Amino acid sequence: MYVIVVYDVSVERVNNIRKFLKQFLMWRQNSVFEGELTPAEYERVKIGVKNIIDEENDFVIFYSVRDKRLIKEEIFGEEKAHLDNII
Repeated sequence: MYVIVVYDVSVERVNNIRKFLKQFLMWRQNSVFEGELTPAEYERVKIGVKNIIDEENDFVIFYSVRDKRLIKEEIFGEEKAHLDNII
Protein backbone atom coordinates (compact mmCIF):
# COMPACT_ATOMS: atom_id res chain seq x y z
CA MET A 1 0.00 0.00 0.00
CA TYR A 2 1.08 3.58 -0.58
CA VAL A 3 1.15 5.73 2.56
CA ILE A 4 1.45 9.47 3.15
CA VAL A 5 2.16 10.64 6.69
CA VAL A 6 1.62 14.27 7.64
CA TYR A 7 2.48 15.49 11.11
CA ASP A 8 2.49 18.54 13.34
CA VAL A 9 4.37 17.69 16.53
CA SER A 10 6.04 19.61 19.31
CA VAL A 11 9.58 20.84 18.63
CA GLU A 12 10.91 18.42 21.26
CA ARG A 13 9.66 15.44 19.23
CA VAL A 14 10.25 16.58 15.63
CA ASN A 15 13.67 14.97 15.31
CA ASN A 16 12.49 11.72 16.90
CA ILE A 17 9.53 11.34 14.56
CA ARG A 18 11.59 12.33 11.51
CA LYS A 19 14.33 9.79 12.32
CA PHE A 20 11.75 7.08 12.91
CA LEU A 21 9.81 7.71 9.70
CA LYS A 22 13.03 7.86 7.61
CA GLN A 23 13.50 4.17 8.42
CA PHE A 24 10.37 3.28 6.43
CA LEU A 25 9.37 6.16 4.15
CA MET A 26 10.88 8.86 1.96
CA TRP A 27 10.99 12.43 3.22
CA ARG A 28 8.94 14.51 0.82
CA GLN A 29 8.66 17.89 2.50
CA ASN A 30 8.79 19.37 5.98
CA SER A 31 6.49 17.18 8.09
CA VAL A 32 5.53 14.93 5.14
CA PHE A 33 6.72 11.39 4.39
CA GLU A 34 5.45 8.94 1.80
CA GLY A 35 6.17 5.55 0.30
CA GLU A 36 5.22 1.92 -0.14
CA LEU A 37 4.67 -0.20 2.97
CA THR A 38 3.56 -3.75 3.54
CA PRO A 39 0.57 -4.16 5.87
CA ALA A 40 2.95 -5.30 8.63
CA GLU A 41 5.23 -2.28 8.12
CA TYR A 42 2.19 0.02 8.15
CA GLU A 43 1.13 -1.33 11.54
CA ARG A 44 4.69 -1.03 12.85
CA VAL A 45 4.91 2.60 11.71
CA LYS A 46 1.58 3.49 13.31
CA ILE A 47 2.61 1.91 16.62
CA GLY A 48 6.02 3.61 16.49
CA VAL A 49 4.47 7.02 15.84
CA LYS A 50 1.98 6.55 18.68
CA ASN A 51 4.90 5.74 21.00
CA ILE A 52 6.72 8.95 20.04
CA ILE A 53 3.96 11.54 20.03
CA ASP A 54 1.97 13.14 22.82
CA GLU A 55 -1.60 12.57 21.62
CA GLU A 56 -2.87 15.55 23.61
CA ASN A 57 -0.54 18.01 21.88
CA ASP A 58 0.63 16.46 18.61
CA PHE A 59 -1.24 15.64 15.41
CA VAL A 60 -0.47 12.96 12.81
CA ILE A 61 -2.50 11.92 9.75
CA PHE A 62 -1.97 8.67 7.82
CA TYR A 63 -3.37 8.54 4.28
CA SER A 64 -3.24 5.18 2.54
CA VAL A 65 -4.24 3.85 -0.86
CA ARG A 66 -3.73 0.48 -2.51
CA ASP A 67 -1.72 1.95 -5.38
CA LYS A 68 0.06 5.29 -5.86
CA ARG A 69 -1.42 5.49 -9.36
CA LEU A 70 -4.76 6.26 -7.69
CA ILE A 71 -3.37 9.60 -6.50
CA LYS A 72 -3.33 12.58 -8.82
CA GLU A 73 -0.33 14.68 -7.90
CA GLU A 74 0.32 18.26 -8.94
CA ILE A 75 3.48 19.99 -7.73
CA PHE A 76 4.11 23.73 -7.66
CA GLY A 77 7.46 25.21 -6.64
CA GLU A 78 10.71 23.51 -5.69
CA GLU A 79 10.50 20.11 -4.02
CA LYS A 80 12.45 19.63 -0.79
CA ALA A 81 13.41 16.05 -1.64
CA HIS A 82 13.68 14.73 -5.16
CA LEU A 83 12.25 11.22 -5.41
CA ASP A 84 13.36 10.69 -9.01
CA ASN A 85 17.01 10.15 -7.96
CA ILE A 86 16.20 6.93 -6.13
CA ILE A 87 17.38 3.68 -7.71
